[in-house]
Amino acid sequence: MAHNKDEPDIFTRFTTKVATVLGHPWVFAIAVGALVVWAFTGPLLGFSDTWQLIINTSTTIITFLMVFIIQNTQNRDSEALHVKLDAIMLELKVSNSKLYDAEHEGEKELERQRQRLEAEGEDQAPAAVE
Repeated sequence: MAHNKDEPDIFTRFTTKVATVLGHPWVFAIAVGALVVWAFTGPLLGFSDTWQLIINTSTTIITFLMVFIIQNTQNRDSEALHVKLDAIMLELKVSNSKLYDAEHEGEKELERQRQRLEAEGEDQAPAAVE
């Protein structure tokens, strides 16, 4: 089967779908329900080591896998945002090359750029009417 260049790869489609599904309130409700069921089974199982191991192992595995799914979707969202902002900056003819590569700067440089832009914005803002 030929891969369409415009179609996202299978991992991207998978992580997008999983992140979308897991972001719904009903999934949260199911997770809370599972915890409630687990908690109520504690007295029945004598709060055994196995009972504790079930929740510890389950939550560890789910958390471990979700970290990669969330990171993947966050990386793509961030990259898409950068592409869109770059397109807007090009359309507005912004010539500051530091702004185009801001995502590659350190925190101190980003803070310096933010402060500079705020100062420029204040200089260009119309005077307040009192």
